[in-house]
Amino acid sequence: MKLLCVSDQIDPLVYSSNAKERFADIDVVLCAGDLPMEYVDFIVSTLNKPTYFIFGNHNLTEFRQYHPDTTSPSAVSARETIEMKHSHGAIYAGFQVLTEKLENGGQLLIAGCSGSVRYNNGLSQYTEGQMKRRLLKMVPKLLMNRLRYGRYCDIFLTHASPRHIHDREDPCHIGFTCYRWFLKKFRPLYMIHGHIHLYDLQDIRVTPFEDTTVINAFSYYVLEIPDEKLKKPQKEHNA
Repeated sequence: MKLLCVSDQIDPLVYSSNAKERFADIDVVLCAGDLPMEYVDFIVSTLNKPTYFIFGNHNLTEFRQYHPDTTSPSAVSARETIEMKHSHGAIYAGFQVLTEKLENGGQLLIAGCSGSVRYNNGLSQYTEGQMKRRLLKMVPKLLMNRLRYGRYCDIFLTHASPRHIHDREDPCHIGFTCYRWFLKKFRPLYMIHGHIHLYDLQDIRVTPFEDTTVINAFSYYVLEIPDEKLKKPQKEHNA
């Protein structure tokens, strides 16, 4: 299967009248934050494929609609989530564990986290401890995935990167150390993030870490996953 991953800027190859033909073989779209919702709308209406999104630390006009209690984003009720998640034809994956059923009978297991490290007390910014607590609240569903499908999740969709993987040392762009814990413990096939802009062809976009391939989705990136990987149970090992 093929996934179109986008983040941080509107790419003219995606935001184009030719996008439907250019990305005709895409199965799922993942939006990793800092994108106007109008852009997400365009992608949904043009490609007509299952689309998942999270918030970054910019373009937060609708953030409060998805997080009425902004001091505790994971406290959004199930009813509110159901009412909001299709408001743009896309599914909000922030602080949730979701399953996309595939046409071949398999499943794509997605865990998502919105936001960046806290640097000026703005919306969708979290301390290390706050983010770790949100990850812990996702653990029960991850364990259920393991029991039902033989693996915890396939895609970890975030805005910020893990600490010391693609991140930078300025206060805004430091990655989360707890994301490294998540990758070691739950071993997703891929982590898709944004937040780190790539302006040089020599900049690193893809980095292996433990059992996970970490990918910076800045602008856009097409990821192809062999179908057999989405059916194969993970091997047990101590994380």
